[in-house]
Amino acid sequence: MYLSKLKLWNFRKFGSDTDELNLEIPDLEIDFKEGLNVLIGENDSGKTAIIDSIKIILNTHSSEWIRLEREDFYKTSKRLRIECYFEDLLENEASNFTEWLGLTQDGDKSFPYLKIFLDVKKDINDRILSFDVRAGASEDGYRLPAEAREYLKTTYLKPLRDAKNELIPKRNSRLSQILQGHEVFKGKDEEHELVDIFKKFSHEIKDYFRNNDKEGSKVKKSLDIFLEELFGDKRDSEFNITDQKLRNILEILELTLEDGKLGLGSHNLLFIASELLNLERKDSSIKLALIEELEAHLHPQAQLRAIEYMRDKKGIQFILTTHSPNIGSKVKLENLIICEDNGVFAMGKNNTKLGELDYRFLERFLDVTKANLFFAKGLILVEGWSEEMIIPVLAERIGIDLTKKGISIVNVASIAFLRYSRIFQRNQMPIMSLPVSIVTDVDIKPEQEEEAILSAAIIKKENKFNGQTIKTFVSPHWTFEYCLGLSPVLAPYLFKSVKLALDDMRVDGTNNRAAITRSFPTDLNREDVARFIYKALIIDKEISKVIIAQHFAEILKENELISKEALEAEDSIKYIIEAIKYAAGEN
Repeated sequence: MYLSKLKLWNFRKFGSDTDELNLEIPDLEIDFKEGLNVLIGENDSGKTAIIDSIKIILNTHSSEWIRLEREDFYKTSKRLRIECYFEDLLENEASNFTEWLGLTQDGDKSFPYLKIFLDVKKDINDRILSFDVRAGASEDGYRLPAEAREYLKTTYLKPLRDAKNELIPKRNSRLSQILQGHEVFKGKDEEHELVDIFKKFSHEIKDYFRNNDKEGSKVKKSLDIFLEELFGDKRDSEFNITDQKLRNILEILELTLEDGKLGLGSHNLLFIASELLNLERKDSSIKLALIEELEAHLHPQAQLRAIEYMRDKKGIQFILTTHSPNIGSKVKLENLIICEDNGVFAMGKNNTKLGELDYRFLERFLDVTKANLFFAKGLILVEGWSEEMIIPVLAERIGIDLTKKGISIVNVASIAFLRYSRIFQRNQMPIMSLPVSIVTDVDIKPEQEEEAILSAAIIKKENKFNGQTIKTFVSPHWTFEYCLGLSPVLAPYLFKSVKLALDDMRVDGTNNRAAITRSFPTDLNREDVARFIYKALIIDKEISKVIIAQHFAEILKENELISKEALEAEDSIKYIIEAIKYAAGEN
């Protein structure tokens, strides 16, 4: 039994401005997988709202007070609704909900499912009216009693959890709650072995103070003398352990590690492990864990171990939220759900334009350096280091700060744009709103340049990569660096960067050739200058394009003489400027 679908109407940021709810079209609908589901996306994209909606309707094993607030209603709406669907019920699970089950037909076979929901209204004074958790296949359903709801409680770990405080002994401690729900302790208040152990311990405590052969007897004798004076007659004191009930015993337990080495990360892992005990119950309750910000207080390797455990764990469903590119790169793409612009987009194989080989490719190459694409407000895909290093500076020179705008540049280190861009292309509505710019080379050498050939090559690449919010920007000539060399504004600085790079390589011993002493060939036309820079200096001299790009970016950043107007007027780099503006939502 697992949570297969969540539907929301007018809950938090997911809502519409119409007065009536259209139950056929939810404001948000999410399909969850058995096993691992990871909600990933930028801040305020709705990840916490999704987790909270599940908590509100299902409740959790912890004792926290969960209730609807006015702020949970979308804007000024007067009604909200939350629906959860459960599938693959085993017979013993279905028996807990017999009168609330629906049936879904698949060919000649029918399978039970459980739909539970909240439908909540506010009165004219904005007060939330009383409501019940209900269940059933119909729109109104029937009230779901507390006994049945016990089988639907989830395990929940909040973000930035105070794991150390949760594990220390105290009244109604989280550790004691977890243990009381475990089959080893549940329903065994008076007849548990721990109770017998504490009774023996209590007897030994009494003997320690009563036995004249032990030090404690001195304390008792002195105390009894004081009591006789105060009461006026002889009184016999007794030291005892009170409340020898299982619940009280569990409340004085502390959970730690044997070696005592407990920092924030270790406490967090210990707390996660203890919470997972709720999911090892052998009763017919759901096995669902909601974990916000798994990465809290965990270093990258600990994050990866936790994700691997959850990915491979059978029979338990995990729904996580994360801001970690480390986790985003480790989880299989089909287990991710991208939260973006008030929508959610599952990355499963039925949802995207990605093919089987695309998933396998991205599993190999979508590493932590590329996983920031899951958190971007805009995206620029480039094929090399030069573009990755230089484009941010060009953007800054035209007044667009990519970092402040939340725009990520992802270097795919190849021309595999199609595989990456298909992440953001959907098989069905709704589509994603994230603007994705692909910056690529036309790859037609200067000696082969003809207008018809160039135009055909550009159109071919645009047709190959474009689709939905993905737009391709192709260099008008040969390569990115060649186009920079064609620019009268930028070419002198690129030439200077080439010479600086060659000097660096000579000092490092990575290039034994002498430093270039030729001056910039100002008497040649722009095409010859560009060919001189790109071919003679980079190809023939084998100078690192990355080192050139680093010097060029630094020079560009520091040079106040290069104006926005001058850059925007350059035909050879117009495609780069347009790609930046598209990703930034400015054209």
